[in-house]
Amino acid sequence: MSYDALVAGFTRYYRYQHLAQIVAWDQAAMMPPKGNDARGAAMAELAVLMHETLTKLDFTGVAETPSVREMRRQWRTATLLPAALVEKKSLAGTHCEHAWRTQRKANDWKGFLANWRPVVSCAREEAALLADATGLAKYDALLDKFEPGMTSAIIEPMFASLQRWLPALVDEVLAKQAREVVIEPVGPFPVAAQRALGIEIMQLLGFDFEGGRLDVSTHPFCGGVAEDVRITTRYREDDFVQAMMGIVHETGHARYEQRLPRDLVHLPIGQPRSMGMHESQSLSFEMQLGRSEVFLRLVAPLVAKHLGDQPAFAPENLARIYTRVKRGYIRVDADELTYPLHVVLRFEIERALIEGELEPEDVPAMWDEKMRDYLGLDTRGNYADGCLQDIHWTDGAFGYFPSYTLGAMYAAQCFAAIRARHPDLDARIERGDLSEIFAWLDANIWSQASQYETTDLIARATGGPLSADHFEQHLRRRYALS
Repeated sequence: MSYDALVAGFTRYYRYQHLAQIVAWDQAAMMPPKGNDARGAAMAELAVLMHETLTKLDFTGVAETPSVREMRRQWRTATLLPAALVEKKSLAGTHCEHAWRTQRKANDWKGFLANWRPVVSCAREEAALLADATGLAKYDALLDKFEPGMTSAIIEPMFASLQRWLPALVDEVLAKQAREVVIEPVGPFPVAAQRALGIEIMQLLGFDFEGGRLDVSTHPFCGGVAEDVRITTRYREDDFVQAMMGIVHETGHARYEQRLPRDLVHLPIGQPRSMGMHESQSLSFEMQLGRSEVFLRLVAPLVAKHLGDQPAFAPENLARIYTRVKRGYIRVDADELTYPLHVVLRFEIERALIEGELEPEDVPAMWDEKMRDYLGLDTRGNYADGCLQDIHWTDGAFGYFPSYTLGAMYAAQCFAAIRARHPDLDARIERGDLSEIFAWLDANIWSQASQYETTDLIARATGGPLSADHFEQHLRRRYALS
């Protein structure tokens, strides 16, 4: 088969992927509950069609290039998985995820477990097939789908490093913040006003509304494709804080998608490098930029414009709100100091689960133990705020969670490089000039797509390999600690 024939096959696959992304967005944001069974069957049928599109390709005689390397990566995974497993996994995940929406609210672990067992079974079967063919550990074979080239052996030392210094840093910051006065915002904050605020901030951050939109879902996400990016958030009328920063976060994902090279986006080489790199873009927007005091000085007038002026919206108070540290149950609500501990917990649990060292019914006990050890919290019997809180496990996305903390590390390293290039960066941000940030990300990350392996991409962009040191330095600088 010629290279041109491979391009035609992957172009067809991308178009199917476009459809899959949009129907998944619709399922989360628009679909009525009674449509789930039919939608699940349709999505499973599409998953099989996409699988067949890849497996019938032939790389014999095709010269190896960066483009072929990325094609082969996707093709190899597809050819190792039988179509029956692809269909079974899709059906099990759709059913489990839909039921989870009500089971979590009801704290119904028993009901969830019955639906989750088939999901775990499919994931283990997939992991075993991929591991046998690649020589990777079972969990690493799934991890590689989200973060190519990453293994537990690489992650463990970095996470162990975090666990050595992060708990003490959390204690130190909590003691410091206990002496600070924070003015709580007074609601209600109408959803329409919050949405208008979010739209204006998205415009400030360069979101292209001709190629994307903002909607509402139970779990905020960024979906769609480069030409049609869909982001969602969720609103509470008594609290605008999470929705506003959630929009900033998802806009970071969206900008990455919208700035991918359009002449290559239908091919693997023109698509995002990895989920860790994708998370680095959302965390560059949310953590590095969005929660900085200089950015909050910039947007404070917008908050007052849309939500009404009040003392809580003073820039320095907003900065205290958005850098408040608290040991909490919920990962998506966690601050940037405690968030990595939530990720380490999930990494350790899902790895044990996939390797067969832990059974699904034993997850709550292990969760409770690690929440006590890492965050000092008791989740016994509280499944809704414990092991039922995340959507990722409902459809078998095991291996995804490390991407969040890897993304935080990538983001810190990228912004260290930007600051080294522009020592006056804070002054630029405060006066509304974000152009140098976007230009650097565009040149070094967005436009590069998957041209390079992740290790090469980050080294070319920042001048060195991934290191947790930049993340630690960022946290100590932000929280005014030595």
